[in-house]
Amino acid sequence: MSGPIVLEPLDLAALLCSHVCHDLISPTGAIVNGLEVLDEAKDEETKTFAHELIKKSAATASARLQFCRIAFGAAGSAGAQIDLSDSETVARGFVEDGKTKLVWNLPRTLMPKNRVKLLLNMLVVAGHAIPRGGMLTVEPIGAGESMTFRITATGLNARVPQSAPGLLAGEPAEQTVDAHAIQPFYTGLLARSCGLAVTFAAEGDAVVITAQ
Repeated sequence: MSGPIVLEPLDLAALLCSHVCHDLISPTGAIVNGLEVLDEAKDEETKTFAHELIKKSAATASARLQFCRIAFGAAGSAGAQIDLSDSETVARGFVEDGKTKLVWNLPRTLMPKNRVKLLLNMLVVAGHAIPRGGMLTVEPIGAGESMTFRITATGLNARVPQSAPGLLAGEPAEQTVDAHAIQPFYTGLLARSCGLAVTFAAEGDAVVITAQ
């Protein structure tokens, strides 16, 4: 019987940094491109296009940074609590992009930091189940500080990502954890730190990810 995946702390930190940088490269590069176009623009139409590109890309970069600060960063002192309404704001900025809609059915309440981090990371993993876009619906399981989460992903060809269940469970040891796989693996680590397990399941045309 194979054992759990073991990842050195420095490797975990490096892979998470790579993952965050990957999320920021696209909008940051678009800002640079917009500035270059603006420098070379000779007509108002081109200048307007460049301004819009810079504005949109800067907003995307800011939204992703705010999301990553909570989902991957310290986000306050040890034992801190985070308002779920604030989490909804950063989640919408990260998830909703014209292709994907977020339905947030959680109450406004304070929750332990790691549970909120788990929720945000579950959203990212759930998004991988609908690569063409669709809808992510977040619902509570239970109430209070012990509340957990159920996220339903619906969209064209929704499917459970092939390696995600094993990475979420942190096994088998032979599973390769690279910059792409670090997301579900880290989500599993967060779940276990909260005394929970995250599972994926196909339910009809939807995919459900649950923390219990």
